Amino acid sequence: MTEKAAEPPVSSTALIHHAYQPPAGFEGLAPGVYKASTVVFPNVAALRARNWREKTGYTYGLHGTPTTFTLEERIATLEGGRQTLLAPSGLAAIALVNAALLRQGDEVLIPDNAYGPNKELARHELEAWGVRHRFYDPMDAGAFAALIGPHTRLAWLEAPGSVTMEFPDLVGLVRACRERGVTVALDNTWGAGLAFNPFALGAAGPAPSGVDISVHALTKYPSGGGDVLMGAVTTVDEALHLKLKFAHMRLGLGVGANDVELVLRGLPTLALRYQAHDAAARQVADFLRQRPEVTQLLHPAFPESPGHTHWARLCHGAAGLFSVVFDERFAPARVDAFVDALKLFRIGYSWGGPVSLAVPYDVPAMRSATRWPWRGTLVRFSIGLERPDDLIEDLRAALDALHG
Repeated sequence: MTEKAAEPPVSSTALIHHAYQPPAGFEGLAPGVYKASTVVFPNVAALRARNWREKTGYTYGLHGTPTTFTLEERIATLEGGRQTLLAPSGLAAIALVNAALLRQGDEVLIPDNAYGPNKELARHELEAWGVRHRFYDPMDAGAFAALIGPHTRLAWLEAPGSVTMEFPDLVGLVRACRERGVTVALDNTWGAGLAFNPFALGAAGPAPSGVDISVHALTKYPSGGGDVLMGAVTTVDEALHLKLKFAHMRLGLGVGANDVELVLRGLPTLALRYQAHDAAARQVADFLRQRPEVTQLLHPAFPESPGHTHWARLCHGAAGLFSVVFDERFAPARVDAFVDALKLFRIGYSWGGPVSLAVPYDVPAMRSATRWPWRGTLVRFSIGLERPDDLIEDLRAALDALHG
């Protein structure tokens, strides 16, 4: 006869439904990290009564936890807004705005120098859904105003332009939209909530002077480590926020608690890092602008960069990002060899982390509504947190490869 195995000293039920609750009142410097898909209720009445819309309670992980609510509130404060929604990436945040506000027959306006995936989203998914798009010259506010038609529902702004760094007349562009009842969304990743307040751009008069929506890729400076993907959508108008929030819920957009933890950890040093990136980028850019191989510097803080006066009128700083155009006598393959020869600069997309990056671009192939005025290959640099003198020496050595 087989002997019956002894019962384990503790059952799985006792481990799952353990009675112990830690004492209340613990407080540390870092916010707590709460992970949940299921949120439990004390009774059925609470389940039926609890409301997630105004952050007065918790119903399901996608609708928020203490961790995500904390980050949302801090980003809203950073951006100068009142409400923030988190998305899995900066592009997901852009897609949320488009999906929530645009319907078949509507039109969206996008700057010709905007973040490439935003333009591709319009060319493919939005076009397939019956939403028209037009790309516009962001440096001509008058021509932009003339483009706005009866079906224009949304206009995207970006300051400065992705890759080519032109800084537009944000006040003029916003004014044109206000006068015609068009919702304005700004990709404010470069400004990071620090360079200027997107919701108060300084225009005179009683009407709101800022954008309606600020989209921020938290992947960049708020994270600061180059290891997190996350986006944010910030607003000041309650009705607009709820429209976005319900679409956010129906699309099932969520972010991981550990990623939120990393962004929360990065926020206290955001201003210090932004200043350090800014100062280093200006030093490195000044070196390159004086090199005979470079024909154009594209950095809003420098007078020769397009839109410098707009930047100077509005901004308190600049991100660690700039581009240069190499003399056309250097073929694209030769410029690629220059980038390959860099040691401290790594080759990779994105920016905002501690490691400096360099990427060459074919700008004419990226434009359809505006003419690129310079001949020669463009390279965009993201300046990290290395010593600027070391980066300059790296560039100096790599320029030998440019000459072959």
